[in-house]
Amino acid sequence: MKRLVWMGIGVAIGVIAFRKLTEAQANLGPEGLNRAVSRMADGLYDFADAVRSGMHERETDLRTALGVESPAVSAQDAARH
Repeated sequence: MKRLVWMGIGVAIGVIAFRKLTEAQANLGPEGLNRAVSRMADGLYDFADAVRSGMHERETDLRTALGVESPAVSAQDAARH
């Protein structure tokens, strides 16, 4: 019975190791590099969009606080962007 348990553990470790090696090979090839660069570019675009949105929101808040522009005008301006 003990041998059967250890054999099962060995098989499970072998399967896990095989999957990890296959995944690592896929990530090292050209397709893996393309996927990594694509994910990084998507993340960068998302970050830039979030920064632009935050900048616009903050600019609207500052204009409203300084009385440069009324909140109604800035809301219309925000709707255009």
